[in-house]
Amino acid sequence: MVFDYIQNYPHRTKQILGISYEQLQSLLNCAIQRHQEIKTKQESRKIRINAAGGGRPEKLLTEEQVCLCLFYLRQMPTFQVLGMLFGVSKTEANDTFHYWIPILRDILPASLLEQVSNNESDLLFVQEVLTNFRLLVDSLEQPIYRDSDQKEQQKYFSGKKRQHTLKSLMFGMPEGKDIVEVEVGVPGLTYPSSVTLRKHLPFLKSRAFV
Repeated sequence: MVFDYIQNYPHRTKQILGISYEQLQSLLNCAIQRHQEIKTKQESRKIRINAAGGGRPEKLLTEEQVCLCLFYLRQMPTFQVLGMLFGVSKTEANDTFHYWIPILRDILPASLLEQVSNNESDLLFVQEVLTNFRLLVDSLEQPIYRDSDQKEQQKYFSGKKRQHTLKSLMFGMPEGKDIVEVEVGVPGLTYPSSVTLRKHLPFLKSRAFV
């Protein structure tokens, strides 16, 4: 099991999940707390027929479920392979991933633009301020399984990595003090040129990127 392996070899956590063992423990504590809050709220709304604790028990511990979600985000296996690695069915692996994704998104820090995205006046103000800065840009590529369709293969083939990938772009403030925006899942073929960057941050019409 992946989680057991990490417990036995914590120094390899970053290679497997993309974060350190200490960061994983901190994330697990926050995720489990939010999970319990959700369950408590759901229980308070239920009209019970059976006693609490009934029904089919979950195969994975809560920590293992979070680990499954992080492992998918880092390694991008098929859900069938993911289920095999965690000892559950493909369907349960899929359901587990989609349950934890909104929880992780909720407890992790939002980017600068995400924080103001629901308020148009704040968003416009932040966008105007950002035009005065020279933003930092970085990207990383995540290998994915090759699609059987040749046209789809071409979309995701990265000449740099010589394999099929998804690219994630990160836009930050000088000295990396704040994350301005994150673009996840861009086809590996796409290179983060100035044209691509301004597509994702259109308000920066003529600004330079680092």
